[in-house]
Amino acid sequence: MEQIFTWLTEHGLRIILIIAAGFIAVKIGRVFIGRTIRRAVNHSDPESEKRREDTLIGIFNGVLKAVVWLMVIMTVLPEFGIEIGPILAGAGVIGVALGFGAQWMVRDFLAGLMIIFEDQFRVGDVVCLDNTCGGVEDVTIRKTVLRDLDGKLYHIPNGSFKMAANLTKDYSRAYMKLSVAYKEDLDKVIDLVNKVGEEMAGESPWKEYIKKPIGVMGPGPSSFGDSGIELQVLGETKPLKQWDTLKEFRRRLKVAFDKENIEIPFPQMSVWPKGKWEK
Repeated sequence: MEQIFTWLTEHGLRIILIIAAGFIAVKIGRVFIGRTIRRAVNHSDPESEKRREDTLIGIFNGVLKAVVWLMVIMTVLPEFGIEIGPILAGAGVIGVALGFGAQWMVRDFLAGLMIIFEDQFRVGDVVCLDNTCGGVEDVTIRKTVLRDLDGKLYHIPNGSFKMAANLTKDYSRAYMKLSVAYKEDLDKVIDLVNKVGEEMAGESPWKEYIKKPIGVMGPGPSSFGDSGIELQVLGETKPLKQWDTLKEFRRRLKVAFDKENIEIPFPQMSVWPKGKWEK
């Protein structure tokens, strides 16, 4: 008991102080990182600025925790009579050996650095990484975490995808194809579609989201379909608002078409009989 008491007095107190210092360093570091990044990041769009800040803060906080607790462990081990010199030497040898077999991890780290510094996407963005699409829930040096509409969570190493498409960077486009019957007055249809888009852009809350009113692209149809004339409709919105904006636009457009008796065609087929038919 005397030996235990002596050890606790000499070493136990030091271990407690070292661990407490680690907690304090992490807490103070988080505050410093948060304030520094929020002062340094400037963007015209407050929502984009916040997503960028949250992404960088999460990454730097993760690095801070790893460094601080590694230092805490290396400081605490000598208190238990464990020499860290051989551990460091062994870790160096193991690191060299693992380096040849863990090139993919180095690739992930380098790709993660490029994603962060080039600001390719942030937490809160909707992206497609190759064929996997979803909302970005987390970005670290090693991986990106996506959640799709079904709620599936994907952990994707940063070096594993070749193409990253950001659907919500700076602004988003509300795009859809529209088909009307061949019998309709095309100029009347185009004017009505543009009118619905202009009216929607002037009403709350949509005027807060829409940057460019939804309207028909170009002076005429994009193609002649099997059942109707096809038009391309396009507008610009704030990031992440394109889907709700399009849903509301479709609802209003259906109401406007019903009032003007404009037909939205459905697939039709003409049948030409051959041979002799009896009455």
